Amino acid sequence: MQGPVFRMLWFTWLAANTTMWMNDVASAWLMTSIAPSPLWVALVQSASTLPVFLLGLPSGALADTVDRRRYFMFTQFWVAAIATLLCVVILLDRLTAPLLLVLTFANGIGLAMRWPVFAAIVPEVVSRPQLPQALALNGIAMNASRIAGPLIAGALIASVGSAYVFVLNAALSILAGITIMRWKRVHQESPLGREPLASAMRVGVQFVRQSGRMKAVMVRIAIFFLHSTALMAMLPLVARGLPGGTAGTFTVLLASMGVGAVTAAVLMPRIRNWLPLQPRVLAGTAVQAVAAVIVAFAPNISVAVPAMVFGGAAWITVANSLTVAAQMALPDWVRARGMSIYQMALMGSTAAGAALWGQVATWTSVHTSIAISSVTSVVAMVLAQRMTMDRGTEEDLTPSHVLKVPEMQEPPRAGRVQVRVEYLIDPQRAPEFLALMQESRRSRLRQGALDWQLLHDLYEPGRYVEQIIDASWTEHLRRFDRISAADVQLRDKRLAFHVGEEPPKVSRYLIEQE
Repeated sequence: MQGPVFRMLWFTWLAANTTMWMNDVASAWLMTSIAPSPLWVALVQSASTLPVFLLGLPSGALADTVDRRRYFMFTQFWVAAIATLLCVVILLDRLTAPLLLVLTFANGIGLAMRWPVFAAIVPEVVSRPQLPQALALNGIAMNASRIAGPLIAGALIASVGSAYVFVLNAALSILAGITIMRWKRVHQESPLGREPLASAMRVGVQFVRQSGRMKAVMVRIAIFFLHSTALMAMLPLVARGLPGGTAGTFTVLLASMGVGAVTAAVLMPRIRNWLPLQPRVLAGTAVQAVAAVIVAFAPNISVAVPAMVFGGAAWITVANSLTVAAQMALPDWVRARGMSIYQMALMGSTAAGAALWGQVATWTSVHTSIAISSVTSVVAMVLAQRMTMDRGTEEDLTPSHVLKVPEMQEPPRAGRVQVRVEYLIDPQRAPEFLALMQESRRSRLRQGALDWQLLHDLYEPGRYVEQIIDASWTEHLRRFDRISAADVQLRDKRLAFHVGEEPPKVSRYLIEQE
């Protein structure tokens, strides 16, 4: 990865994630002083991650439709503003547990805005074969920040106080924003204009719902983070419970996890060659679960640190494997939306898991809660592997402009558009044709169609009519921009069933009344 743009983005991502970890460490440690109950401490993790669940989709839709450079830059200045506000509140001695959660939530909004746009930018600047390596390097940046962030935060908390953690956060975020500002990326507007936000969100959700590969990834990522977050959410309490437990103990445990994650990220190409995706995810889940139990019941830090190293290695193995799988399942035009939905599943399950296991810890104990989460994580992942097996092959999502775009002298300004494609097939091959048309249905809906139906002529058994509804003429034209090489291959399969002397007849209608 020698590209100067990728290097710039990589260092920006490193700085951004360092500020994130510094903020999380300082906020979690502050909460142990303000309100030390397990539930309040766990809610810091929920407040940090919940915004991504709530705002991820609108953020992804914006990242797919606006200038990504400016949007990315804005997210950094947002984080800087929240860090400054936190610093002022602490210095004025006005910080309370609810206010800390509110400001942590506000900081999480910056993360919600930042992650989808960064996920969409990376495939712009690297080729598809380089994408797994680029994502592994991003994993190194994230986990190097997992080491640097807690170490820096711990040192500042111990020496000058928590407020100055947020001062440094603001400075690093401003520096990252200025760096992005200097990037000379040219934003290309669509000739059809900017896609409306509501429509962009609908299409993003629709694409994921109709993609078997994305649904399989989403189930696995939700299961993994729902359970693995138990250790992270209650790690401050685990650290305090160790002999001589201080902020430094908490920092060392987090840094140990980062060391394991960075090591696994460096070895990721070998790990991918050694284990296929599904066994790799299951093995990583099992190792993380065992490591969490060891940390929870560790008698001292000497036992906890190696377990955190292995836990970090397993964590990045699962996270990177599923992130690469999601990126490979998404075409460029919907990448930010697809990755935002992926991130919503990740952060939503993290937020829910932190609250769930924090409550379980309140009813039982911290150690018991982590143990239960670890056992159930392996059971749930085994069930997911069996029930949502991803048997699909990787599709060629390269944009294709083979199909001719329809032209009109005066296109309709408003109203839904109905498209009909008439096929004549051999009735003996109807079962094969119907199976293929289910693939066609998923393809049309992934492209953004509102509705799809297949009509069968009652009087002519070999005559079928494929009916597609688009929200407008403009949205109909957008579907031509979204056609991939895989869609063209699917079209050729449909045409192979057609036995008429002329090609299938295509008709377009404006729906006047409904």
